[in-house]
Amino acid sequence: MDWKSIAFDWNRARAVVATAEAGSLSAAARALGMTQPTLGRQVTAFEEDLGVTLFTRAGKRMELTEAGLSLIDHLRGMAEAAHAAALAASGQSQEIAGVVTVTASNLYASALLPPILARIREEAPALRIQVIATNAIRDLMRREADIAIRHVRPDQPDLTARLVAEDEAALYATPELLARGPLGTLPFVGYGLEDTYRGMLAERGLDVPPENFAFLSEDSHVQLALARAGLGVAAMPTWMGDPDPALVRAQPDAPPLVTFPIWLAAHRDLHTSRRVRLVFDRLAEGLGRIGRAT
Repeated sequence: MDWKSIAFDWNRARAVVATAEAGSLSAAARALGMTQPTLGRQVTAFEEDLGVTLFTRAGKRMELTEAGLSLIDHLRGMAEAAHAAALAASGQSQEIAGVVTVTASNLYASALLPPILARIREEAPALRIQVIATNAIRDLMRREADIAIRHVRPDQPDLTARLVAEDEAALYATPELLARGPLGTLPFVGYGLEDTYRGMLAERGLDVPPENFAFLSEDSHVQLALARAGLGVAAMPTWMGDPDPALVRAQPDAPPLVTFPIWLAAHRDLHTSRRVRLVFDRLAEGLGRIGRAT
């Protein structure tokens, strides 16, 4: 390899790739955690290093020129190689210390993870665990998280996944609300305006009209609060609804409204790291206790 021919700065090349991916300097700067002026200087410096113009400015948009289009695939290849090297290096770490990032839904992150993380802390006090609580799917391939708790099996070939349990949900309400009339005539707490939830209820013999969904929220904690206040019937995991003293099952003799899997996923390279392996295994043990362990 002619090393002398590689005279540009990788950080500047990274700035170009990020700008091309994001479409603007401001978005790229946020993605890289730097200021927009700094990023702009790196892009300009890279263009000067190569002696070509890579972008045209169209308002706030940054559009690749013909020269930029001819080079961007090569630069993306460099970015992917650098990313793969970082993953491999991280996976080789055998020290049970450092940071492990776990992503889970808001409900799991707040209600289920704390006792599991407490046990991990006792076993490996040098570990630092970053919890990303979000209902969005985080991208393990881009290192947005080391471990993800998901309800669908990941299908990317570079991920390793384990089915750790089957969770289940049922309908809950206050006894006072249930005493007001047949279940199908009562107000319900919904997830959104879509008909998926109503269809699920219909499969269980409950034809709940749209107007009965007086309260809507994507947040499970809000749904719980609304149900506890007697404002509606809500679907929630049995491990959350059954112990709640203010609630009872709306259909005590019926099977669960729905069952859903709990998957743990991690990048294969990261899964060879002792710290990631430890957190992965302890999460599997802890989450396996909440439902029907597989």
